[in-house]
Amino acid sequence: MNAQRFARIREMLAARQHDLTVCMEQVHKPHNVSAVIRTADAVGVHEVHAVWPGHRMRTMVSSAAGSNSWVQVKTHPTINEAVGQLKAQGMQILATHLSDSAVDFRQIDYTRPTCILMGQEKTGITQQALDLADQDIIIPMIGMVQSLNVSVASALILYEAQRQRQNAGMYNRASSTLDYAEQQRLLFEGGYPVLARVAKHKGLPYPLINDDGEVVADESWWATMQSSVKK
Repeated sequence: MNAQRFARIREMLAARQHDLTVCMEQVHKPHNVSAVIRTADAVGVHEVHAVWPGHRMRTMVSSAAGSNSWVQVKTHPTINEAVGQLKAQGMQILATHLSDSAVDFRQIDYTRPTCILMGQEKTGITQQALDLADQDIIIPMIGMVQSLNVSVASALILYEAQRQRQNAGMYNRASSTLDYAEQQRLLFEGGYPVLARVAKHKGLPYPLINDDGEVVADESWWATMQSSVKK
């Protein structure tokens, strides 16, 4: 890993917003899931959540995420489990839903720990999810169309969250607040992708990345890696 890439990854990690996320409830089109993940990365979201009963969502998310390995996608079998975990982290749950109590999405304070709940493409957010949310939000529209594509809607809201957080100086950190082990994982996978793939294949633990962006590992680790590459 050259010095420029190492510096870029560390800069990205320092700006990551681990208390801002999106939860997709049964969003089933891969291109929509992929677009949400891509936008999440663009605004510094570290982890997004997806809810779909059964194993389909896990497989589909892996495919939709594609090359974006910087954003973690956590899947849940039920909306109760997803929201329960997010609320345990102190997050406010915002549901994109037109209701009598809904407010303009720009009126929300996104400097607070926040999860944006996005519903399925055709039917929207389920009643079960709405009952779990803290606040309904809307994107005002003055045309004939009364809804936006789920990925477009999430992008608008996430960029409003980014604007507020930038104004509050929440992106201006000298170092990352992410867990140290998670920082190390991303530095290795992002800086040494070939070595990371081999290590995963062989079940080897990831080595330490030092302050110069270099791999720190003993001779036996390197010997196993080299024998794997030859195969």
